[in-house]
Amino acid sequence: MTTHFITAEIDLQESPTKLHQEIEAELEKRGEPLRWAVTGVDVDRQKATVEAVVTAATDESKI
Repeated sequence: MTTHFITAEIDLQESPTKLHQEIEAELEKRGEPLRWAVTGVDVDRQKATVEAVVTAATDESKI
């Protein structure tokens, strides 16, 4: 298992609940989120910047 620091841009949503769901869905594509935070919002582009730490299974054949 490896840990990765990632940055993602997420489209702003109409409600905080939908934004939270969208962030979690995007992060789960890259691994299991350990922690994340919204670190910026670009209102003109309607994007939120999210920084996260995720874990992912390692491919044993490549070690």
